[in-house]
Amino acid sequence: MHRVLFFIQVLLSLISTSCLRAEEATPSPQEGFWGYHLILDCRGCAIDKITDPTYLKEFIVTLVDAIDMKRYGEPVLAHFADHDPEAAGYSLMQLIETSSITGHFVDKNGDAYIDIFSCKYFEPDVAMEVVEKLLQPTNIRAQFLPRKA
Repeated sequence: MHRVLFFIQVLLSLISTSCLRAEEATPSPQEGFWGYHLILDCRGCAIDKITDPTYLKEFIVTLVDAIDMKRYGEPVLAHFADHDPEAAGYSLMQLIETSSITGHFVDKNGDAYIDIFSCKYFEPDVAMEVVEKLLQPTNIRAQFLPRKA
């Protein structure tokens, strides 16, 4: 019985500290984390925007600047899954000096999945504001995770 209680306490501790929502208190850079990972699941973005490769490249430049990062090279953008209309859409990757930003965009319904990982701290709310303004999703589900091995 004591082992079960101990396991539950450890599990609850891990859940409460390892998966913070962006709207909750965010960790500061002084807390000794290796990096910060913002995961955005965006429903119903403006389809004309997420299907436009030029717009997506402009979006990533704006996002990188807004969170005070430095781009490393040009963004990689490719359209995938043309054989499957349910999954077809652009995938985007922008290397930044402190890691990377990736995005996957679904042509059919406007859904977007964006990940920002950086060893340098950034404000998740600023990133979300850029996504809201430029991609215009109807809903965003966000998770902000401090990373440390």
